[in-house]
Amino acid sequence: MKLVLASNNAGKLAELQQLLAPLDVRLVRQAELGVGEAEEPFRTFVENALAKARHAAAATGLPAIADDAGLCVEAFGGLPGVDTAFYATQFGYAKGDDNNVRALLEQMAEVQDRRAALVSTLVALRSAEDPEPLIAVGRVAGEITRAPVGDNGFGFDPVMFLPVFGQTFAQLSPEVKNANSHRGQAARAMLALMRERWSR
Repeated sequence: MKLVLASNNAGKLAELQQLLAPLDVRLVRQAELGVGEAEEPFRTFVENALAKARHAAAATGLPAIADDAGLCVEAFGGLPGVDTAFYATQFGYAKGDDNNVRALLEQMAEVQDRRAALVSTLVALRSAEDPEPLIAVGRVAGEITRAPVGDNGFGFDPVMFLPVFGQTFAQLSPEVKNANSHRGQAARAMLALMRERWSR
């Protein structure tokens, strides 16, 4: 099955392609089909993921999958949440992973409560008019480090410390990360939903 990924993030594409491989799904980034980014005006991950999936499905006529993910910091009342990708821009930095990490560490310099969670919400649609979207959520709780550690992954991986491993996401191998990440959890749940609802 050919599925449009409503994202142009190469990291997401690689992770999801690997995680959905058992279904023989071929993910195609929307940019490869000439589809631009969708508006994301909502305050929840599920609403934004649904908007992105609908946009990609409507523009291509193909089934679509979208991921909206972010970092939810306890001390900030769950923020940056849906604004995670643009977090650095709130503090005068250019958009980008390295600047997001830098801004977060600066904002948390005096914060003792380091608890945070990475959340991924996947939404899949058979068409833009699909009344029954598949929705899968993954969540990993950990703590924000005081400095980046590790070279793997992307986003906030270098500062997301997982007590169960005694390491950050960026220190884990891709296989271990995918088996335990928020996106990995959501993708496995989505895989089960697709098998149950879409496979005939």
